[in-house]
Amino acid sequence: MVAPGDAMARQAAVLVVALLLAWPALVNGYPIVFSDTHAFLVQAGEPRMVWDKPWAYGPFLLALHGNTTLWLPLAGQALILSHVLWLLAASLGQATPLRHVLLGGALAVGSAAPWVASLLMPDMFAPVVVLGLYLLAFPGGVGRWQLGWIAGLVACAIAFHLSHLVLAAACLAVILVLRGRMRAFVPFGVAVCVLLASNVVGYGRFALSPYGVVFALARLSADGNVAPVLARRCPAVGWHMCAWRGRLPADSNVFLWDGAGPVWTAPGGPAGLAPEAAAIVAAAIGDDPLGIARSVLANGFRQIGRVGLGDTLRPDWLEGSITGSLGAYFPAQELARFRAGLQARGGLAGVAAPFTAPHAALLILAALAAPLVPRRLWPLGALVVVGVVANAFATGALSGVFDRYQARIAWLVLLPPALALLRWVPAPRPRPGTCGRAAHSH
Repeated sequence: MVAPGDAMARQAAVLVVALLLAWPALVNGYPIVFSDTHAFLVQAGEPRMVWDKPWAYGPFLLALHGNTTLWLPLAGQALILSHVLWLLAASLGQATPLRHVLLGGALAVGSAAPWVASLLMPDMFAPVVVLGLYLLAFPGGVGRWQLGWIAGLVACAIAFHLSHLVLAAACLAVILVLRGRMRAFVPFGVAVCVLLASNVVGYGRFALSPYGVVFALARLSADGNVAPVLARRCPAVGWHMCAWRGRLPADSNVFLWDGAGPVWTAPGGPAGLAPEAAAIVAAAIGDDPLGIARSVLANGFRQIGRVGLGDTLRPDWLEGSITGSLGAYFPAQELARFRAGLQARGGLAGVAAPFTAPHAALLILAALAAPLVPRRLWPLGALVVVGVVANAFATGALSGVFDRYQARIAWLVLLPPALALLRWVPAPRPRPGTCGRAAHSH
């Protein structure tokens, strides 16, 4: 039994840490947004399928904001991350309000966690996948209803972004080796079913990503693996891409998003290009598998070290994207709130700049200290290492090398050493008539 006072202290600690994790948004004066946030708002606002994004995170945003304000999903994200961190400590038998606040304060200042939690993108749910799967596999003192909540949360988190499928699969492989609880596999299956069902309904196609091969084509093109295929097979094959022989964009983003580029000049756009893209990608892999492997490894290793803040903090491409969706789906004052924020006025990146070097230094120190943590933290450490590496290859090798992809998850490296240090913070003695273990675990 948990005493009412203990429950209130726990809830207050979770709320305080949520506020700490939301501090960049509070300083900004508005939740941090990205040009892709617009697509997620459109997903549920119309509703409409968006060719390159699962139909999952958009409905999540709508369920929280209800066409009122984006502050509500921001609060939801911060609370979710705070509660997951609480349950992580509870699984190890060391959850107390003081320790939780100390951990939250350290992450708020010394990591990218608050910047990720303050960004309305699926990015925050990459670390939730890793931590949630750990909790399901190694629950320790976490109660049954909390595990049910975590299972549902992880299923959603995996479905929110296609790279999370790779991330989850890598973590589940570790769980299998470490002989964790098999229930950790259930959210992965649920997420796969959700993605397949939504694409059957939305596109009439039984696929996890009906047009994701276009992303692979853009990545291989930027790496120089597509030009030889076009040189050997064009013009005989009659591909649309043959018109781009000798002038392929060197940047995958230009390839994908330039209105005059290969994707949007193709008949039918990305959907029309997808069958041809599949044929070209298959040809590139068949012609030079070692070259493709070298490109994948190079991009993955480049991504591992990209952990800086900044590439989602500027106002680039927000005017006309996010401003359009705010104007279409929200009261007029919501657009005014966004435009009054530091991000819209170009000032938020300057706030983040002083944190980049300290964050990187702490990550290096935490990585060096990782082998010294107590044995009971080794399963968590194993999932963190595999998750960080899998994330780098799932994003860098399949999409592009960008700071936000790795910054969103690299901060997990801090958790095993931090939790080891927090053991030395004294825990309060149980009150008479209560169970101390329950008070710290639920």
